[in-house]
Amino acid sequence: MSDRQTVTTRRKPKPARTADRRQRRAGKWRRGWVIAVLAILAAFPLLFHRYVPNSFGNLGSLLDTFLPWVGLAVPILAVAALVRRSATAGVALLVPLAVWGLMYGHLMVPGKGGGAHDLRVLSHNVDAANPDPAKTAQDLLAADADVVALEEITPADLKVYKAQFAEAYPHVVARGTVALWSKFPVEESESVDVGFAWTRALRAEVSTPEGKVAFYVAHLASVRIGASGFTSNQRNDTIEQLGQQIAAEKLAGVIVMGDFNGTANDRSLAPLTAGLRSAQGAAGSGFGFTWPAKFPMARIDHIMVRGVVPTKAWVMNPTGSDHRPVVAEVRI
Repeated sequence: MSDRQTVTTRRKPKPARTADRRQRRAGKWRRGWVIAVLAILAAFPLLFHRYVPNSFGNLGSLLDTFLPWVGLAVPILAVAALVRRSATAGVALLVPLAVWGLMYGHLMVPGKGGGAHDLRVLSHNVDAANPDPAKTAQDLLAADADVVALEEITPADLKVYKAQFAEAYPHVVARGTVALWSKFPVEESESVDVGFAWTRALRAEVSTPEGKVAFYVAHLASVRIGASGFTSNQRNDTIEQLGQQIAAEKLAGVIVMGDFNGTANDRSLAPLTAGLRSAQGAAGSGFGFTWPAKFPMARIDHIMVRGVVPTKAWVMNPTGSDHRPVVAEVRI
């Protein structure tokens, strides 16, 4: 064989190197079992939240309120799985991810609802401590709603809103700390007793070009989170009373707006929300969180309907209140 001729021979991998690779591959499945167990456990609150009782500190309602945030466990544990290079943990994370997706994935789908609308309605807890109600009023006017419901209005701020809304909304009903402004005539209105010493709910019949619609504006009792748990008994009493009033409503078209101090997932709101449809859930995109305004973590401000069809729903930018306004378009 000449010097110019070369012979290439393949060296077979040494058995030791092959064994090392196999050990590394096997190690990916043996590592991260603690992370995998935590991933499986993260699915349990999502799957079984209805079985968490309210008998102690209303823990069930507290979990219901912030349930979507349980999904944060997935990216946190995913980072841990990557650090550990654990294939087992990665597969286990598919369980809570799938459960969360089945429960909330539809909220991420754009283009829900749609079509022509007859009314645009807006609801906002304007905050009794709002430093600039006049600016808030101007922000709300920019939404060009046909009917505006406001909650937590002080007597002094009511004068400000009446002055700011006078030109756009000739019809106004104010009861206690809640009020309603309308571009269309209000034929009847009354306070709704929900068990407070002062009025926090009202009913108004608005005569729209498409027919009469019953509007309810409500501000339910506040809840507190403290050493004794999730304190919501007073709110739950108001839910019962308001729910009975709405269930007995004779008009076909019903729109309920206000600060419910609870999310649609909260089981305690069932007496009120039964038979009603969430405009955000039907025609909105995303979770539509409204509180607290600077970094919303829960949707406690609602527009719910019966006998009308939501075609679009969204949450406005902050206005100076500790809540964000909610808007919906509906077809009668």
